[in-house]
Amino acid sequence: MAMAPEIPEAVAIAIMAKAPIPGLAKTRLISTLGAHAAAVLQERLTERAVETAFAAAIGPVTLWATPDSRHGAFQALAKNFPLALATQPDGDLGARMLAAVTAAKGPALVIGTDCPALSADHLRTAAQALHGHDVVLIPAEDGGYVSIGMGKPHEALFGGISWGTAGVLDETRAKIRSENLDARELETMWDVDGADDFARLEREFPDLAL
Repeated sequence: MAMAPEIPEAVAIAIMAKAPIPGLAKTRLISTLGAHAAAVLQERLTERAVETAFAAAIGPVTLWATPDSRHGAFQALAKNFPLALATQPDGDLGARMLAAVTAAKGPALVIGTDCPALSADHLRTAAQALHGHDVVLIPAEDGGYVSIGMGKPHEALFGGISWGTAGVLDETRAKIRSENLDARELETMWDVDGADDFARLEREFPDLAL
């Protein structure tokens, strides 16, 4: 069995999550699944992300909720895990992720809920990579990223990014270069956005399928 990488210090995990509300959650899948089923999928993916974060055992975990943390699914997770709940602030995705990193007051990884393939080992590897690198990225096949980590907040990496487009990763790389930061990228992964992604989810993670 492979040895887990050593984590020199605690690395917080911030999970960015939408409440599983029909019409709000997984909107790109509503035409395929319907609003209710898309919300159910969001709830399952969020639970999986929380389970993965705690399995990694690298540091404290905070679920950053939108529109707020009052939804029953979030409250249930907070009862079942030693999880901190926080409400995402106003602003674009960059502003909200920056707030999560800043609140960690130390090394942090930010993840979403859309990558079922993200494992505890991936998170441990990313945390270990922060020892010696300013930034760690897990790229996504769609041109974004599954996770970003940093030892301290780097505000420039969250500003002026075309969020929700295929240019997010390249724009972030350009920001990293312009700030003279040292970054490490891990293996590219995939997330669940559209119908093709959901079909892949059904094949590879049938336990999450509806």
